[in-house]
Amino acid sequence: MADAPRLEDCVNEVCPWSGKPVSADSLTHYKGAVVGFCNPGCRDKFDAAASAFEAAIEGKK
Repeated sequence: MADAPRLEDCVNEVCPWSGKPVSADSLTHYKGAVVGFCNPGCRDKFDAAASAFEAAIEGKK
């Protein structure tokens, strides 16, 4: 299991969905980087979208 993501390792300062500042409780790992969101809902929306695209790409191989 990956280490818990840390705010100081985050590659972005604002949420890509809302444009609001990222929050320490709304971080995720993506392709080896820590990505931040303004709230857990935005993080979970990203995780679901990324998983769906990864599955679609794998299905095309």
